[in-house]
Amino acid sequence: MNEKGTAGNSIGSTGGGRWAAFRRSPFFPAAVLVVLVAAAAGLFAGSYTYCMANPTPRSIPTAVTGVPASEVKRAQFVQGMEKALGATLKLHHYGTYRRARGAVEEQRVFAILEQRTDGRAALSVSGASGASVAQLLTETAPRVGAAIGVPVTVTDIKPLQKGDPRGLALFYVSLAASVVGFIGAIQLSVHAARLNPGERIAFTLLQSALGGFAIAAVVDWGLGALRLPFTESWLILTLTMFASGMVFTMFNTLIGRWAMLPTWSLLVLLGNPSSGGAVSWPLLPSLLGTVGRWLPPGASVNAHHTAVYFGGHQHAFPFAVLGAWAVGCSAVFWLWRHRHPGGREREMGGGAGLAEG
Repeated sequence: MNEKGTAGNSIGSTGGGRWAAFRRSPFFPAAVLVVLVAAAAGLFAGSYTYCMANPTPRSIPTAVTGVPASEVKRAQFVQGMEKALGATLKLHHYGTYRRARGAVEEQRVFAILEQRTDGRAALSVSGASGASVAQLLTETAPRVGAAIGVPVTVTDIKPLQKGDPRGLALFYVSLAASVVGFIGAIQLSVHAARLNPGERIAFTLLQSALGGFAIAAVVDWGLGALRLPFTESWLILTLTMFASGMVFTMFNTLIGRWAMLPTWSLLVLLGNPSSGGAVSWPLLPSLLGTVGRWLPPGASVNAHHTAVYFGGHQHAFPFAVLGAWAVGCSAVFWLWRHRHPGGREREMGGGAGLAEG
């Protein structure tokens, strides 16, 4: 019995010893990375496919104005649209077309349904509010009108710029700012590890300002893809890059070398697909459409979209979101800066401790 027990303990201790040795070897983090990269690849493809491959309308805010020749015809048209789209038209009634147009400018509605006294109907869509939504409404409204005997005229009252016919340029601009923002922070942590906390924040802000300027200059002055309100676009892109960079810096302070995992998950896997840039929010799954507004990529798209297409009607909310992420992450980093793996202060502190010892 003793011999068997000793043998069993020996085998167990050998197995435990091998596992401990593996944990201490360079192969352990490499093996973990292999698994994480594979999982990230699948999640990356899955998140973008889920949100963008087959966008489906759910609730489309629509303004209704004018005096209908027949309440029955209006109800039939609305019901026909909802059945054809598989979505609900969330109707907002306005006394005049001018007020309804103001609601479009404020981005409270995506289209205007105008009933005329001669029995005809006019649908005004806003391509700038959401190209995919406008396309669906444009294709569906004439078919539904013909089915119920009501001629429908469709007009795009807020078209996209010629250099951005699909409305994707702002998504790519914001994507570049958010991704390069945290990649820049990663590079600072690798190649400028000896920066002290205040210096790290300052250099993150500096690279964000220069990066934001470069993005806006290339897209507007270089390619001419978009006519940007340059100063406002520069500010938005700077805020986006800085917020994204400080997200990584915060996680690097809290969890060290695995900071890339939550940063990538938050900004790329969740933030970019739910930003409303590639697919308008009414076509996104409702939860993602709501969450996306509160993340840096969604706030960036929101602010930039309004700046480019709805100048004079800018909202404070997306700037507040970007500012909250930037300030909040910076505050967490500053409060727990002693845990950050870099900085000369840390080296000096360690050197003083050795001297005293």
